[in-house]
Amino acid sequence: MKKSPRFTPLWIAMGVVMGILIGTFYANHFSGNRLNIINTSGNKLNNLLHIIDDQYVDTVNVNDLVEKAMPQILGELDPHSVYITAREGEIANDDLRGSFSGIGIEFTIRQDTIRVQNVIGNGPAERAGVLAGDKIVEVDDSVFVGKKVTNEEAMHRLKGPKDTKVKLGIIRYGEKKIRHITVTRGEIPTKSVTCSYMLDDETGYIKIKNFGENTYPELIIALAQLAQKGFSNLVIDLRNNTGGYLESAVQIANEFLSRGQLIVYTEGRRYPRQEYRSDGRGSYQHMPLVILVDEASASASEILAGAIQDNDRGTIVGRRSFGKGLVQKPMEFSDHSMIRLTIARYYTPSGRCIQKPYNDGEKYETDWIERYQHGEFFSEDSIRHTGPEYHTANGRIVYGGGGITPDIFIPEDTVGMTSYYKEASMSGLILQFAYNYTDENRARLSKMDDVREMERYLKSQNTLEQFVVFADKNGLKRRNLMIQKSKKLLERFINSRIIYNILNEQAWTEYLNQDDPAIIETLRLFREGRAFPQPVKATEGQTIARAYDSSVFRLFRRHLAADRINSLIS
Repeated sequence: MKKSPRFTPLWIAMGVVMGILIGTFYANHFSGNRLNIINTSGNKLNNLLHIIDDQYVDTVNVNDLVEKAMPQILGELDPHSVYITAREGEIANDDLRGSFSGIGIEFTIRQDTIRVQNVIGNGPAERAGVLAGDKIVEVDDSVFVGKKVTNEEAMHRLKGPKDTKVKLGIIRYGEKKIRHITVTRGEIPTKSVTCSYMLDDETGYIKIKNFGENTYPELIIALAQLAQKGFSNLVIDLRNNTGGYLESAVQIANEFLSRGQLIVYTEGRRYPRQEYRSDGRGSYQHMPLVILVDEASASASEILAGAIQDNDRGTIVGRRSFGKGLVQKPMEFSDHSMIRLTIARYYTPSGRCIQKPYNDGEKYETDWIERYQHGEFFSEDSIRHTGPEYHTANGRIVYGGGGITPDIFIPEDTVGMTSYYKEASMSGLILQFAYNYTDENRARLSKMDDVREMERYLKSQNTLEQFVVFADKNGLKRRNLMIQKSKKLLERFINSRIIYNILNEQAWTEYLNQDDPAIIETLRLFREGRAFPQPVKATEGQTIARAYDSSVFRLFRRHLAADRINSLIS
């Protein structure tokens, strides 16, 4: 009897199911350890973790394996695609958010103890009675000294949700008994614009530490304050500024460019070209402008510097910048960890991508060292341009493929550098001495609120000789000839840290800027009316170089900047 056609689909479905069941039976019993999966890399990775979890000889924390594997996987892509734990992400974003919840102190860790370096004005700690110089030895009735006192652990214990309380056990200078102070945590502002003042009667100076959520409004406030003082020239210092949010850099560039000028554009494999142009509403479109950069200026700093340079809006002074031209998109997981994945490159108005090569990961990490050894920090002729040539609006040649090359080159100054100075600075002895000196003389120093007054006082106290005695007792033997050669370097480093401890970052920057060759050259450019780049002739195209032998102390600025990172805010 012939089967009815209407039952044919049913018979086919039953046959498929039986085939799957039989195939699964034979695969499980006769295929050994062979996996019954689609052989794709994604499935291989997932199944590897399942196999380890199910069959490995010892118990394994698979979550730990994943945490360790993710950075390695992303590291195969490029240097800036990274995995960030929830805790690391919170710390990394604090500066960029513009505020965080904490007690309002800036601290450093010396001899396994938290030492309060500065107290934020009108913050929770100041209102509770915490003073600069206090040593925190207890947190919430638990002893907190010794090897467990790390930057991360200190931040973890002192920070917390707004309106929560933390009980501190404090030892104050000259006292032996522990004081107990309860601080109610609150919102603590973090500043991107760390210094703003007049360099002379006509020139305003603004230092931008990074590009965060509040950088643009902070800049506008700083500009308004400088306007009240009558500034007609402007210096924006982006040295040691490692970047931040692209949008903040675009907003700032908009203040200085005419309507319709290209600021930057981004483009990636899955992200079509997106242009950022000025809207013509900027209040400082015609003011003479100089941007300062160095080898630590990166990312958003290079966006701003590139927009000004390519549009011939101002002059770039300093040394070749870092060379980061990749755009990262943050993607958060359910546990608040995240990846920052490179999704595009950004390009300056002339069309150049200033990302330096990263095919050799190890070489990428040591690029600074190679630049130094090659002599790039000391001679413009030593700069290696590996990327193609582009042209600014006025026809000047600029280069892609490795940072922003300044229009005016300022070499690193090594005058006075000795092995004694290097050991004194890198060992932390100068920082220890400066902290101790500040503590012992806080009552006298706190009466001074002017940089130059404090500078004169410290010179009269011969802090250098006091340091030499201190260093000799702590393992750095006196070397009179080297000390004399490095005298100005040592005095500047020692006194700058004392000024920072007593006053603030603004005063510290003003002090360091006094003999800075980049500042000296910038003021000369303004005096000579050369802040605006001029069109080049057909035979020209090289940037202007000017060498300096002035006794300025650029090398130790990096040591100071590195120490600044270790002075954490909570």
